[in-house]
Amino acid sequence: MAPSSQNGVSRFHYHPEYYLEDGNVTFHVEDTLFRVHRHFFEAESQFFAKEFAKAPPGQEGTSDSTAFRLHQVTIADFAKFLWVWYSPSYRRERKPKDHWLTVLELSTLWQFPEMKKLAVDELQNLDIEPIEKITTYDRYHIDKSLLLPAYKLLCKRASRMSAEEGEQLRMPTVLGIHEARERAVRSAAEGGCLSPTSADADDEELERILIDVFNLKGHATNRQGARPEVKSDPVPLIKTPKPGVNGATNGNGSSASGSSTQNDTNKQKDADKNKGTAYREGKDE
Repeated sequence: MAPSSQNGVSRFHYHPEYYLEDGNVTFHVEDTLFRVHRHFFEAESQFFAKEFAKAPPGQEGTSDSTAFRLHQVTIADFAKFLWVWYSPSYRRERKPKDHWLTVLELSTLWQFPEMKKLAVDELQNLDIEPIEKITTYDRYHIDKSLLLPAYKLLCKRASRMSAEEGEQLRMPTVLGIHEARERAVRSAAEGGCLSPTSADADDEELERILIDVFNLKGHATNRQGARPEVKSDPVPLIKTPKPGVNGATNGNGSSASGSSTQNDTNKQKDADKNKGTAYREGKDE
């Protein structure tokens, strides 16, 4: 990225949507100028933060004559990229696959991690052929665990992978799909299927096979997002008092009738003691 020359500025066109009056940085893409807000680029991208920092004084892209020239991007693609920030109807307007593939490519090239994450989230909601999805995610180093549904489709379809499809995929992926299909056939045969194919394997078993073959350790087995059950601390045991003869209880487990008998005995001893004292006093008189 380099500032544009002042010569020939009059030949440039202003982009109809993204040449903003209150913008504070200008980009030169092909023959068109974009004037947008520097904050988005500086705050979210290490690439642009470094490019802005090393720009010579007076050539920081603050005017048309010092616009930063962007290579490896077309006018249409840069507009798609800016749309994510500037479209007021972003969450209500569905964009096709090609739009998000463009956002994915540029966010990877220019090191916009949050923008890349957004593009992946949107692509996950779209119907993409498994071969294209696998090659795309491999190219941009996206989490392989997100490819589990695509791997399953390749394993469950009746036909094997064609030579053309194999050329699009990396060799480890081709070998992995082949191994998973073979293991799925064996699993179906062990389950009692007489003429098994990989499509006959149980879905959960096929997922376990693919997770093992492609080492998808990040794939949670609980796909509903529920947290694993946590065992609570054991409830302290409380000794329940044993019932006495009359149904009453006490904390020591002895019967209430036994306690009553002991009390009566003590009272009787006190009474006898008092009687003896009174008898001796009467005799002395």
